[in-house]
Amino acid sequence: MFQSGYQVRVVLTQASLEFITPLTVATLSRHQAYTDDLFWSSENSSPLHIELGQWAEIILIAPLTANTLAKLAHGFADNLLTNIVLASNCPILTAPAMNTQMWQQQSVQKNWQSLQEDPRYHSIGPDSGRLACDAVGAGRMAEPQAIICALESLFYSAGKRDLLGKRILVTAGGTREYLDPVRYLGNPSTGRMGIALAIAAHYRGAKVTLVHSNLEKERLNCLPEMTRSYSVTSSQDMLEKVLEQFNANDWLCMAAAASDVKPVQYHSHKLAKAELPKSLELEMVVDILQALGKYKTSNQIIIGFAAQSGDILTPARNKLEQKKLDVILANPIDQQGVGFASENNQGIILDRLAREKYIDSCTKLELANILLDFVLEYVAAYPNLDCALS
Repeated sequence: MFQSGYQVRVVLTQASLEFITPLTVATLSRHQAYTDDLFWSSENSSPLHIELGQWAEIILIAPLTANTLAKLAHGFADNLLTNIVLASNCPILTAPAMNTQMWQQQSVQKNWQSLQEDPRYHSIGPDSGRLACDAVGAGRMAEPQAIICALESLFYSAGKRDLLGKRILVTAGGTREYLDPVRYLGNPSTGRMGIALAIAAHYRGAKVTLVHSNLEKERLNCLPEMTRSYSVTSSQDMLEKVLEQFNANDWLCMAAAASDVKPVQYHSHKLAKAELPKSLELEMVVDILQALGKYKTSNQIIIGFAAQSGDILTPARNKLEQKKLDVILANPIDQQGVGFASENNQGIILDRLAREKYIDSCTKLELANILLDFVLEYVAAYPNLDCALS
């Protein structure tokens, strides 16, 4: 997080000193590390736990042990860390890690459920995999990249759960239309924007379902564990899965780059070079957003995307109208440092009543949160808009 421009302060519990030294942590964070020895010192000009509790915008506890979990669940304050927690009011992200048998104990699960009922606490993990004790099972701490994604989302939202109760369906990635088992028509979409939307919506309280195609594996590792996820290949596959899930969701964020055309003929064997057609006959595939129009109910919101070169606004306005979308994000693909395979994005958000919001280059996770804010404002201002304009 320090390398990403955040100010970091590290608190080491007494048990953690058996694994890592304060000097190591101070070197990595570029700031003094705090231990219980400093907490009880009389040299502090002001109470250390009050100072750090008021300074923090977010608190990450990683790894969260069974011992610290029990303290948090019952409001104990017997060391510097737990006193800081009680002296603060910022969001807290917990990343539990422990042996599988420990994690599954009834007392631990009871404490964990108690913590989830406190709106200040957000969680990530634990994952399943090989543990430090060489056992394989639940209890592995979430991957660092996933923790960073969660932190960045919580920084933007300040821990608010303004999407609580919403069910949001997100699509991500680029579909592929195969000519033979190894050759296909596709696009350079990596699914980063869709993943960012799924992460942002989850940490704002929504129940998220993700339908994805050909995502980068490391991006999938960033998904919150409560996200339902379905992998598809072609546009037809995506249409079928989206239709299967659509009625159970309040919003659809169609961030996937679905193919427009496919080869007329699919060959079940790999074509030799001599067999490759000199011209490729194509046919249109089903337009997913167009197909959803007849299934959409008055209380559902559909958010589309328009990745364009040159003039991005006119095609987005046309797409918004023709496909009866509620909101659309138009983004350029011919600008350096944004768009496909980039960590950043920019664009213009439009809605059905001609509101427009210009977004300068920012991370895709930040843009995802800005888009969710825009949709929430749209819903709040025009709760019966779809009925009125249909």
